[in-house]
Amino acid sequence: MTKKFSTYTWFLFIFLSLVGIILFITPINTEDGLKVPIAILANTLSANVTGFIHWFAYIVFIIAAVGALIIKFVPETDERTLLDSLFRVNWFWTTMRILAVIFASMYLFQVGPESFTSDITTGLLITPDGGLVTMMFSLFLFAGLLLPLLTDFGLLEFFGSMMVKIMRPLFKIPGRSAIDCLASFVGDGTIGVLLTSRQYEEGNYTAREAATIATTFSVVSITFCFVVLDTVSLNNYFLQFYGSVILVSIILALIMPRIFPLRGKPDTNFNGSTPLESSEIVPEGFNSFSFGLNSALSKADNNKNLGRVIGSGFKNVLEMWFAITPVIMAFGTIALVLAEYTSFFKILGMPFEPILALLQIPFADEAAQTMIVGFADMLLPSILGAGIESELTRFFIATVSVTQLIYMSEVGGLILGTKLPLKIWDLFLIFLIRTLISIPIIALLAHLIF
Repeated sequence: MTKKFSTYTWFLFIFLSLVGIILFITPINTEDGLKVPIAILANTLSANVTGFIHWFAYIVFIIAAVGALIIKFVPETDERTLLDSLFRVNWFWTTMRILAVIFASMYLFQVGPESFTSDITTGLLITPDGGLVTMMFSLFLFAGLLLPLLTDFGLLEFFGSMMVKIMRPLFKIPGRSAIDCLASFVGDGTIGVLLTSRQYEEGNYTAREAATIATTFSVVSITFCFVVLDTVSLNNYFLQFYGSVILVSIILALIMPRIFPLRGKPDTNFNGSTPLESSEIVPEGFNSFSFGLNSALSKADNNKNLGRVIGSGFKNVLEMWFAITPVIMAFGTIALVLAEYTSFFKILGMPFEPILALLQIPFADEAAQTMIVGFADMLLPSILGAGIESELTRFFIATVSVTQLIYMSEVGGLILGTKLPLKIWDLFLIFLIRTLISIPIIALLAHLIF
């Protein structure tokens, strides 16, 4: 039986969900290309705090590391406090926080080996004018405060009921994940990861579903695709490039959930419980639309206390700042140093040379060196391949780098910093499998286009 809801509940569902759609999912044409408003807000704030944002990040790293060390001497109680959420982590993550402080200190004070004081390694992450980590502080501020517009007022419940017949059989994930996927495609992969992590912690995704969504649909933004194409001097091929990215991403989304390691993730919730099988079944007396609407209004009705929602948003911001940004700093720096100052990724890429030669990719030896380096940073393959004379090869490298999806300087580090059920070896294995599946498909598309 359908419950009658107040006008205020209808207002919360319709108006706040609409604002969430506008902020996170509606691209706007700007001087820098298409961007969603949440990214515009983050960029605007970043531009106005360039004088001190890197020092703010540095102080946060120090507090995160010192707090994690101090709280180890404080007995844990049954009630988990905010301090527990921010600082009570195991020794591995404590070490990552300490490394973040060390790496940031080396760059900011220019002390230590050039590999750690360079603008192309540590500086890429914490430089005041556009570093990835410093940019994250602005993005996390707005995302933490405003994500409830997508999650707390019924939008996911409304679309989930209607999308389950598509998302579940095709991609083995809930219908509500359609909003996650859309937020990534038109917004940014980091937004998708944050949304997925929150849904997992709230019990709306199982471990397998959350891992699948985070590593399969957290694609880079359209704007970054323009940057990639500009790097390889193929701006006139955007439609062919982005069409290829979408096609290959869909094929990968069909395959990856059905194979190891994603297939092996447990179908249990964050708290270890088993999800109810009836949660996506439309009850008798409802259709997909009416059930979705009723579920959405029930969700909004349970979140009438906006003060509590805002308080929860500020808590999310602090957790993102203290738990996630040091991890991105630590893993990102290590990955970039390996990529720029060692032959580590070049050696790992050598087995790809005969594969690319077999697929008749020109300059296969040079292209092979870019196949693994994207795990460190997604733009590195395009930078390394920018000087290759063949347009076909540059197109191939750029397209593969985007469909690989996981890179440690941002999305990969972000995933590791959340409570998503993925380890670094999971991420590398998924990255490698995505690469191997993508290569022959993109090679075929490249030969058809050129």
